[in-house]
This record gives sequence, C-alpha cells and structure tokens, in this order.
Amino acid sequence: MKTIKNIIIGFGKGGKTLAKFLAQKGEEVLVIEKSNKMYGGTCINIACLPSKRLIIEASNGVSYVDAVSGKNEMTAQLRNKNYHMLADEKTVTVLDGEAHFIADHEIEVVLTNGEKEQFKGERIFINTGAVPVMLPIPGLKESKYILDSTQAMDEKKMPENLTIIGAGYIGLEFASMFAKYGSKVTVLDHSIEFLSREDVDISQLVKKDLEDVGVHFELGADIKEIIDEENEAKVRYQINGQEKEISANRILAATGRKPNIENLGLENTSIEITDRGAVKVDDFLRTTVDKVWAIGDVKGGLQFTYISLDDFRIIKDQLFGTGARMISDRKVVPYSVFISPALSQVGLNEKQAHNQNKEYKLFKLPVAAIPKAKVAKDSRGLFKALVDPETEEILGATLYGIESYELINMISLAMKAHLSYTVLRDQIYTHPTMSEAFNDLFK
Repeated sequence: MKTIKNIIIGFGKGGKTLAKFLAQKGEEVLVIEKSNKMYGGTCINIACLPSKRLIIEASNGVSYVDAVSGKNEMTAQLRNKNYHMLADEKTVTVLDGEAHFIADHEIEVVLTNGEKEQFKGERIFINTGAVPVMLPIPGLKESKYILDSTQAMDEKKMPENLTIIGAGYIGLEFASMFAKYGSKVTVLDHSIEFLSREDVDISQLVKKDLEDVGVHFELGADIKEIIDEENEAKVRYQINGQEKEISANRILAATGRKPNIENLGLENTSIEITDRGAVKVDDFLRTTVDKVWAIGDVKGGLQFTYISLDDFRIIKDQLFGTGARMISDRKVVPYSVFISPALSQVGLNEKQAHNQNKEYKLFKLPVAAIPKAKVAKDSRGLFKALVDPETEEILGATLYGIESYELINMISLAMKAHLSYTVLRDQIYTHPTMSEAFNDLFK
C-alpha cells in the first residue's frame, strides 16, 4: 500500500483549487474522480455554468438544440482545461476511479477497468459533492420519463410538456428556462406558500412574472403516483382532496440535493455523519478523524461553488497560514436565482427581521424607476433593503430585477465592511447602469 502526502476524493471546486495550491508548494497530491465527465466538479459540468448558459441562450432566442450543443462544447472545453490544470503538475496524479475508505486513513480505489488499488493518505480531503434527491413517490424513480437536474440539461429534444416537481430555486430556474424555449411547463409543489423564504411582495412578483411567460403552478399538491404510458407519463395528485391528473413528456424532479456519501465507506472509519446525512465537520472543516477534512457540499450547509472555494481558503490557512479562518466567519453570504429577471438576496429580509424582532428602516424601489431597466427593455422587479436605524449599516437586501446577481455583491461588500448605507447612496456611478439605482433606493 503506497503512502501519499495528500489524497483528495473528488475533483470539485474546493478540492481542485487545493490540489493546485499544494502542488505549487511542491507537495504530492492524488486526486481521485470516478467520472471523466466531472473534471472540475459539479459547477462547470452539470450545474452553475451550463445551466446559466442555457438560460442566457433562451433569453437570446437561440433554439434549444443549438443551445444544448453550445453548452456541451463549453463544458468539454472547461473539463479539458481543469484536467490539465492538475494533471500537468509534476506532483499531481489524477486517477479515474471510485474511492472508498477501508480505514481512517486508508482508501481503496476501484479503477474504471475494474482493477483495485489501495493508498494510505497522510492527509485526506473528502470532496464528493452532492447528488439529486428523489422523493419516494410511487412510480417516480422507475419512470422512463423522469429527469433530474443533471439529465435535464442533456436532453437532445426540447420537451413539449414538462412537469417539474418542486417550486424551489432550482425548479424555478428550469421552469423559466424551458418556458422561454417553448415548453408547456407545469410546476407542482407540496407547499401552499410560494417561495416561503422570501417576502410576500417579492414572491408574488416572481410568481406573476413566471406565469406571464407561460409557467403554470399547482401549489399544495400531494403527488400520489406516476404512471408511464406509451408516449407520456400521467402524474396523479390531489389538491384539497380533489383528484387531479396531468400528462407530461418529461418529469423533472427538482427536489433538492443531498451530500454524496453513498459507497464512500465511512462505516469503516471513525468519521461521523450528521443527522442530515452530511459528513460532520467542526468550524475548521475537520472531521472526527484527525487530518481528514470535508470540503464543499458533502459537509452539508449552503450548496454554492463559492462556498467550496471559501472552504479551500479555510484549509489553506490551517496548513500554511495563521489558522484563524473558520466557517463561522461567514456572516454575509449572498445568493442569486437565475430566473428572468434574476432574484438575489443577502442578509435579512423583512420576514426574517420580523421573526427576530429586529428593528429596521425599509427602503424600496421599483425596477421600473431605473433608467437602465428601460434601456434594457425589462422593467420588471423590485429592490428592497433593510437598514439598522441606529448604526446605519445594511441588514440585508432583496434585489429582484435584471443584473441583480452583480449588484448583490456590492451590497454584500458594504455589509462585510460595516459601511453606512449612505456610502452606496452618495456614490458617483456611471450612467446608465443598474448600480446607480442605489442613489435612489437609499434616499
């Protein structure tokens, strides 16, 4: 059994960045990835980048077939670039195969040809990401018409009738995208409340805008079964006790993702998992086994590629810095939902502030009042911000409108730096831009 200085299981964002960094320090690194279609991780292959590419192409009027072809070309280029970013390093070995633990610091790798190799790692980093959740709906898993979020982006033919199970952020992104390509989209969700995390005025606007582009919502739906027929599936469900049925060429299960620990062999180690099925880590990403860390989605929590990148920074600081960085430092983390227009949020919204009995001063601005929105011919949306009346610091913001995914980072930076909201209010911005909306939002 060969001993390796650093073993990284999974070629995701945090792990690949760590591998490159350790190689530049002259350290030996073994990176194990079970699929040669996943070099670079989830984001560039089956999530952030390809989905956003398809969303943008839909808005630009590109045909579905051409959009998928362009997406595939892009991801192939990115995979190749990421592979050589590591494989070309003298001290890095990229091994294709599936790894599982056989002891706390020992792993076995089943190679793509079926052969097995065993390694002992001085340090081991678990970076296996997350996998789609499949609800236990009778007939769902067995249906030949079912898609998960990964498969939905590889469809060669646009589905004429698409039923999406789940009105969460992932489901809404796909609903918005496929509706723009011309699919007839129906979204089923068990919850009666639409986007329950968001403020009511925001969620109502989002729902209306999606309905205006053809998305149909069935909320409070209790799905009973999926029945495959010759050319389509029947989805049977109840709303308030009333039996309903819908036909679909494809059914997209957009019901979230869970940490990917299956077949990892954690039962052969002292590595503990949480009650939510994630690898248990402390504030420094250390597992319950010394010198074994977990990076990215596999440890639970926020599933964003930029969180995985920050995980790398925490480990880098432990190994070669002061060791001061930790998960609990992340008090300001923005997110964006790439529907059209985009929805972006950071910090508290009104609903959350009320629940925390937090006093705030509210600022609101319709996107229709922003000159750039008129220039861009999309005046849909609403900007909202909450400010602490005593400190004048921004408590949070919800930006629903074009380019909000860029603007939210300015809000986040101001919050992280503990700046007064007046800094954004009085800033001189170029014109016409969406950022100059802050002059009016914070009046």
